[in-house]
Amino acid sequence: MAPSSRTTQNRKRRPGGNPAKPPVRSIPRPTLGDWIGAARLRTLPLAITPVLIGTGAAHVVDIRFHWVLALGCLLVAVLLQIGVNFSNDYSDGVRGTDDHRVGPARLTASGRVSSRTVLIVAFVFFGLAALVGLALVIRTQQWWMLAVGAVCIVAAWFYTGGKRPYGYNALGEVFVFVFFGLVATVGTTWIQVQAAPQEAWFGGVGAGFLAVAVLLANNLRDIEQDKAAGKKTLSVLIGKRGTQIFFTVCIVLAFAVAAFLALFYTIAWLVMMALLGAIPALLIVWMYREPRELVTALSVTSLTSVAYGALLMWAFFG
Repeated sequence: MAPSSRTTQNRKRRPGGNPAKPPVRSIPRPTLGDWIGAARLRTLPLAITPVLIGTGAAHVVDIRFHWVLALGCLLVAVLLQIGVNFSNDYSDGVRGTDDHRVGPARLTASGRVSSRTVLIVAFVFFGLAALVGLALVIRTQQWWMLAVGAVCIVAAWFYTGGKRPYGYNALGEVFVFVFFGLVATVGTTWIQVQAAPQEAWFGGVGAGFLAVAVLLANNLRDIEQDKAAGKKTLSVLIGKRGTQIFFTVCIVLAFAVAAFLALFYTIAWLVMMALLGAIPALLIVWMYREPRELVTALSVTSLTSVAYGALLMWAFFG
């Protein structure tokens, strides 16, 4: 009985686990707020702006308001935008680009969600956008638009995905200008009235410049960590000062387009009211001290974009 008692006491005193191995810290489960943050709501106005402008341009051709088609275009744009954001979360996370991120934490990089899950979510949103797009094509019988939609999804994935993402090679601004400006705006107009008036093209240029400005504010914030991760954005190549200048040029050109359109649509002068957001964003971009301040510049520029689109649509409707 005595040896057995000593053995029992020794077992009680013996510490559990490997004392040389540090305790494993549990990673908290993602909350609804984490998922919403990963969707990056700050960027969603960029999906709304071209739909507003494109719908206004459609009214120039046909005074009837095709609200069902306009709503479908809005759904496609927003779903694609969210899909792009989750795709970027996945791709940047698995590459390690987000390991020292300044802005809001990402799901993949934080380890709260498996990369596979984030990838699946991204493709779910791409799939939903494709389904709504297919419904629009069936409704309008514009079957060639299927190719446009496919190109948009492929371009969205290869922005940061694939072996040679063009977002890592200073081409992100080109993608944003073309797809968030011209393609989204002119495509919205075409779906509604099967025409592409000059108003849609000029409006798409304005929307594109503002979308590029939002990307520049984002990449200006991330210059140092992108350099460390080997991500060669345009901001990394041209530096802080070059990015600040380019941001300013994009803002000026966007409002120059609005001023030009105001020569034909008097109400378009009201678009200048959106400068109430653009000017503070410019001040932040030029005077910021901490990279985190540029998150505000990004948000304000994004909201400026949707105000720009709403006021320009009003001008076309007037």
